[in-house]
Amino acid sequence: MYFYLKKEYQILESYISDNNSDLILTYNVIKNCSKYLIDILKEMETQHLLKAEEKRKENYYTIRDAYNHQEVDYQELINYFDISNDIGSSDHTRLPLEWIKRAVYFIFLNKTCYNGLYRLNSNGKFNVPFGRYKNPLICDEENLMEVQNILKTTVIFQGDFSKSLNYINEESFVYLDPPYRPLNSTSNFTSYSTGRFNDDSQKKLAEFFKEIDRRGARVMLSNSDPQNQDEQDNFFDELYCGYEIERVAAKRNINRDAKKRGAISELIIRNYP
Repeated sequence: MYFYLKKEYQILESYISDNNSDLILTYNVIKNCSKYLIDILKEMETQHLLKAEEKRKENYYTIRDAYNHQEVDYQELINYFDISNDIGSSDHTRLPLEWIKRAVYFIFLNKTCYNGLYRLNSNGKFNVPFGRYKNPLICDEENLMEVQNILKTTVIFQGDFSKSLNYINEESFVYLDPPYRPLNSTSNFTSYSTGRFNDDSQKKLAEFFKEIDRRGARVMLSNSDPQNQDEQDNFFDELYCGYEIERVAAKRNINRDAKKRGAISELIIRNYP
């Protein structure tokens, strides 16, 4: 949504935030030193694709292990994100090499893991298995340069949804994309960050949605539709009563039962028609 809007429309001020520190770190690395990042990714891609499948699998788990055991001072990262939102810098010496390396690991794992999932176990370790791809595009140089161009004029910061409130006024459009509410107990197998986003979190987000509405901004939110599993489950219908709730078909390819993959209903919730 964000990159589409930035590419298609002229936006005077833009902000992007996420609670996942590694995603925000990667955005900052792309913004500030994309060419250096691309050089490293290209080499990793070349070395990975030269390997036979079993060796690729071994390489994947080696890099996953390195990613999980890399020590990162996240408070230092957060402090950096808060004070370093100057526009247009491209000097990679501004960022520590270990941060660039972590962004490389993050992208590599995304491109080579099963279905591009991002999932953490209860210990906060990335645990998605190897994906069997014939020719994965690990270094998408053209896309990375387009992302870098967009992020040059973007303020990037790490934090939960409440942190963005200071940037919202009556001229804002806000898109909220929280961790989706699990449709059933068996689908509740992922954690996007070290904190769990449960029903209480969904309720807090709904209050935040209403505060944005009170400020006069336009706001859109997406989430799962619990009525896919239980037609009587009105959790979101009650939580966002009075707002526009649209059910749309969305294709989903992740399900342990192949017969259940395909289009399902998802929710788009807005405070405008």
